[in-house]
Amino acid sequence: QVQLVESGGALVQTGDSLRLSCAASSGGTLSNYAVAWFRQAPGKEREFVAVVGHTGAPRYYANFVQGRFTATPDTAENTVILQMTRLQPEDTAIYYCAAAHTLSIVYYSDPSGYDYWGQGTQVTVSS
Repeated sequence: QVQLVESGGALVQTGDSLRLSCAASSGGTLSNYAVAWFRQAPGKEREFVAVVGHTGAPRYYANFVQGRFTATPDTAENTVILQMTRLQPEDTAIYYCAAAHTLSIVYYSDPSGYDYWGQGTQVTVSS
């Protein structure tokens, strides 16, 4: 079992970059899991953003990412980073990280496939 804690959310302007971190607490090791990022905007369903496998591969991204975001494990710090660039107002949402024991290459974007979730961190992009 692993407990996840997100950090790094902030209020930024259009075009800015932001670095989110997903850390494992309570002795869990993130390298034992596939770790994904989801987001949820007000009034919308939670949507998939990115996922990175146990060893840093494979990596899958939502179509809307369009090369702007990169998910990277930092095994030394026991975290997974979501580096976001060229942020747009439509990226405004609460960002959650989630962990799964097994990464499905078919259903990786389905939230129900993840066993553990963090509490989320708010990202707001002003126009």
